[in-house]
Amino acid sequence: MPPLSPFSTPHGLFSSMTDLHAACQHVPTPDTACQQAIATREATLTKPAGSLGQLEGLTAWLGGWQQRRTPRLENILVLVFAGNHGVVAQGVSPWPPEVTTQMVHNFRQGGAAINQLARQAQAELRVVPVHDLAPTADFTTGPAMTEMDFLKAVQTGYNAVPEECDLLCLGEMGIGNTTAAAALAAALFGGDAMLWAGRGTGLDDAGVRHKARIIETALTHNAALLGNPLETARALGGYELAALLGATLAARHKNVPVMLDGYVCTAAVAPLARLAEHGLAHTWLSHCSAETGHARLARAVRLRPLLDLDLRLGEASGAALAVPIVRAALACHTGMATFAQAAVSERA
Repeated sequence: MPPLSPFSTPHGLFSSMTDLHAACQHVPTPDTACQQAIATREATLTKPAGSLGQLEGLTAWLGGWQQRRTPRLENILVLVFAGNHGVVAQGVSPWPPEVTTQMVHNFRQGGAAINQLARQAQAELRVVPVHDLAPTADFTTGPAMTEMDFLKAVQTGYNAVPEECDLLCLGEMGIGNTTAAAALAAALFGGDAMLWAGRGTGLDDAGVRHKARIIETALTHNAALLGNPLETARALGGYELAALLGATLAARHKNVPVMLDGYVCTAAVAPLARLAEHGLAHTWLSHCSAETGHARLARAVRLRPLLDLDLRLGEASGAALAVPIVRAALACHTGMATFAQAAVSERA
């Protein structure tokens, strides 16, 4: 695997929440001609129609968003955004906030799970500390981020996506961020906080109940902002979650298919699903996390997970694990013989 790559942040793009809102609503659609060409070839391959299940859908998804009749997977990027959360002061995690900084160092030294998984996936790994890892405000007393800081974090994610990318895998690192994810999910899709609050990095039952109470407090204190999905993300999210939203939006604008990671990642991009009917059509959910609420959230944003391995690590671990499956899907589509080439009789 290549070494971690530096990136530079160009001049800002989003000057206001209005600009960002417009960018989220005016998004390109897939190339249906490429998808039809892929479907036409798929129908000629030596197998019963639909017998490769989701693998067939993966290939059409890749081609439609890459705008290629023959998709490719030469340049795969894993982006991990890291951020800290002021709500950690409320005791929502058994881990101290300095672990976020320590894990960023671990990523850069090659010692984390995602380093190994990205290498196996033959993908480039980039780790992006957002907002210099300064924590958000404690959202139990008001919004987690100011409008300017939220827009800067979104911009950081947007700028991190290169023009040339065949598949983008997204993940995160941030002590306390499952609390932010659960709060976002509750605000966007309703329901009691206990439906969304999980064990995170190792809470016991009492810790989960406390976490749910903290989320309810955050929902109450930020109630005036929760009618707008982007304001909800600003009030209840985090810097790395905002960057994930920005990266997913950039990928849509640049025709890059996105493999999402787990609960935090799904919650971070959920506002895009609320802002446009097919706002997440260019994404595929890599796995269903063991974290409470993820399966419910996946259904709410109409994403079907590819894997179910009881993962709850984050770091884009599930997204990287899905890459070999995407490679297998493409290999079958491009490498299999047609009925005519193999001289195999077709179904009557």
